Amino acid sequence: MKDLTHDLADRLTRYCAIDSQSDADSPSSPSTAIQLDMQRLLVAELTAMGAEDVTLTEYGAVLATIPGTREGPTVGFLAHVDTAPQFNATGVKPRIIRGYNGGAITYPDDPGLSLTPEAFPYLAEKLGHDIVTASGLTLLGADDKAGVAILMTAAERLLADPSLPRPRLRLAFTPDEEIGRGVDARLPQDLGADFAYTFDGGKLGEIEYETFSADGAVVTIKGGVDPPRLCHRQAGQCDPPGGQDHPDPAAGDAHARDDRGTRRLHPCHGYGRRLVRDADQVHPARFRTRGAGGEGRAAAPGLRGGGGDRTPGRDHLHHHPTVPEHALLARIGHDPRGAGPRLARALGLDPVSVPIRGGTDGSRLTEMGIPCPNLFTGMQNIHGPLEWISVQDMEVAMQLCLEIAGRAAKG
Repeated sequence: MKDLTHDLADRLTRYCAIDSQSDADSPSSPSTAIQLDMQRLLVAELTAMGAEDVTLTEYGAVLATIPGTREGPTVGFLAHVDTAPQFNATGVKPRIIRGYNGGAITYPDDPGLSLTPEAFPYLAEKLGHDIVTASGLTLLGADDKAGVAILMTAAERLLADPSLPRPRLRLAFTPDEEIGRGVDARLPQDLGADFAYTFDGGKLGEIEYETFSADGAVVTIKGGVDPPRLCHRQAGQCDPPGGQDHPDPAAGDAHARDDRGTRRLHPCHGYGRRLVRDADQVHPARFRTRGAGGEGRAAAPGLRGGGGDRTPGRDHLHHHPTVPEHALLARIGHDPRGAGPRLARALGLDPVSVPIRGGTDGSRLTEMGIPCPNLFTGMQNIHGPLEWISVQDMEVAMQLCLEIAGRAAKG
């Protein structure tokens, strides 16, 4: 059997090289035909490794079954194949910096770019790791090709080794998560899981099971303001309200002059698009009466609001406390210098849970009746040219997947 780190790196770089960007302005499902290139590849690979019930649905999701070796609940694992529309995703050239030495990472296709541990402290923790980036002209697509690679590698391990305990497992690879359309109304029934997990998170130990309410707005900023260059987590898109501000002064004025002080506009979908988020964790129905919803409540000169996609708060998971607990208990240890992850219940990572506006598939599935926290993959600086990920972080996430399956089999 192939070396685990090599297998993960190979899958990630192969998957990232495939353009599967979604398009919020497209009415089709999936929104772009190129996403089906990824889906057909996954169908072929799942079939070859011996998965059962491999299906490409008419709404563009790939579903598959890993037969159980023990009694237990049916557990779902999900990742999405589309990449974000915010930045160029055509012609991605993934590269692996093996045994990261702690210095600045430069980009062959854009010499002006530099990824440094001073600017991104999490990188400083990855000394000795294998770091994957793009070449400078595109995003990488680790969001969420990393999740796809993690689950496909885990599936191959489970199917090749019947001694690994697990109940019946269901895999789902969805399109259009980045534009809020990843969970078709038919998916919960087709998935058939008692509970599920999305692998679509960031740093090691991050387990997200609460999402503050969010809506979309189209915003026009009048004046000579350059289009924002930072996006998503670089601009604080996944930070709770009150986090990092956007450098665009006009957008910052919109943040500061919100009429209630609890909602915030974030420039996460490129110039002219904003998210409206509510820090009060209000019920989604109440949020709709307070949020964007076409009301144009952002009380800053030159701004007007509009409707958009909404991500509900994950209030529903509070009714299923044992579901995130499966992830909290499945702690993974790792050598900080990259010698490789190992299961270590006594010396595991400290789980961190913060409310985010992210993990959209998990949020929607939870609202639709399948409790679904979002788990880490290691991805960083997503939706832009400085996106990167540690292969060793991915390995920890894959071990977490196997541990969750094993614990579910033990009841």
